[in-house]
Amino acid sequence: MKRLVSFALAIIAFCALLAVGSSQLQKSQGATSSGTLTLYNWGDYIDPALLKKFQKQTGYKVQVETFDSNEAMFTKIQQGGTNYDLAVPSEYMIEKMRKANLLVPIDHKRLKGFDNIDPYFHNLSFDSQNRYSVPYFWGTLGIIYNDQMINGSQIQHWNDLWSPKLRNNIMLVDSARDIMGMALISQGHSVNTTNIAELEQAKLKLEGLMPNVKAVVADEIKMYMAQNEAAVAVTWSGEAAEMMANNSHLHYVVPTEGSNLWFDNLVIPKTAKHYKAIYAFLNFMLEPENAAQNAEYVGYATPNKPAKALLPKAIADDKQFYPSNQVISKLQVYADLGNRMVGIYNDKFLEFKMYHK
Repeated sequence: MKRLVSFALAIIAFCALLAVGSSQLQKSQGATSSGTLTLYNWGDYIDPALLKKFQKQTGYKVQVETFDSNEAMFTKIQQGGTNYDLAVPSEYMIEKMRKANLLVPIDHKRLKGFDNIDPYFHNLSFDSQNRYSVPYFWGTLGIIYNDQMINGSQIQHWNDLWSPKLRNNIMLVDSARDIMGMALISQGHSVNTTNIAELEQAKLKLEGLMPNVKAVVADEIKMYMAQNEAAVAVTWSGEAAEMMANNSHLHYVVPTEGSNLWFDNLVIPKTAKHYKAIYAFLNFMLEPENAAQNAEYVGYATPNKPAKALLPKAIADDKQFYPSNQVISKLQVYADLGNRMVGIYNDKFLEFKMYHK
C-alpha cells in the first residue's frame, strides 16, 4: 500500500511540475491572465502614467512588449505562439496583415469616442471604413537641421541635401522605404513605385549623396543630433520633436515638394484573447484627455481632434508637426507592395549602405 501511495504521490508531483512548466511556457509565449491586456507596441510609445491610470480605473493591467520594426512585428504575430491583444502597426503593414488574415475586425458598436478622431483619418486607403484599425498617432518624414551649423534657408528641399557644403554632415535614419522614398520624391517619382528603373535611379542618386553622409543609424540618431554630432538628419517628426526638446538649435522641415505621411494604428491580432480589456483600453485611449496626455509624452501628432484642442498652444499650432492641408496634400502614404517589391527596395537600400562603407 505504501508503494502504491508513493507511486500515486509521484504521479501527482509529476503532474504538478508539468502544470508549472506549462504555465511558464505560456508566459514566455505572451499568454496572460484574464485580468491582463498585452500590448505589442513600439518602444517608449505610450505614457507609462496612462497605463497606471487605466489599471486604476478598470482593474486591467497592461503588459507591454515592444518591437523595433513593422516587419519584426508581422513575423512574430504570423509565426503564432503569442497572445497579443493589441498591436500598433503602420499603414502599409495593416494592409499586409489584413491580406494575411492576421487581424480581427473592430466592433465599432463597442467603441466609445471614435467620433473624436478627426474625419481626415477615417476611411483611409489602407483600411476602408476603419474596419480593422483605430488611429493612434500620425506624422511625417522630414529634415532636421542645426542652426548653429548651417543656415536654415539652405535646407528646405530634399535636393538641398546633396549640397557640397554638407560633406560628412548628414545622418540618415536606417529605413529602406523612407530613404529610398526620399530619393524617389526628389526625382519626381512615387514612394510606391514598382518601376525597377526608377528604383535603380533612386539608388544611384543616393550613392551620389554618400560624401555628405556621416552615418546611417537607428534610435541613436536622436542622441547624436541633440549632441551636435551632425548639421542635418533625415528622420520622422516625432523623433525630431524629441531632439528639439533636448537642443534649442534644432529645427524640423517637411519639404514642400512632398514626403511621407504615415499612420500608426491600434489593431486586434487574430490571437487576441481578452476582448473586454481590449475595448476598455481602446475607449480609454479615445478619451481626449488621455490622448492629449499621450501626445505630449510621445511627441507625435494625435489624430484625436478634441485632444489636439487640449494641447498647449505652442504644440497644437506648430506647423512642423501639424502641417497645413496644403502641405499634407503633397504627402504620400506607403502602400503594401508585396514581398517581392519590398525585397527589391531593401536590396537597393542595402547596396547603398554597402557603397557607403
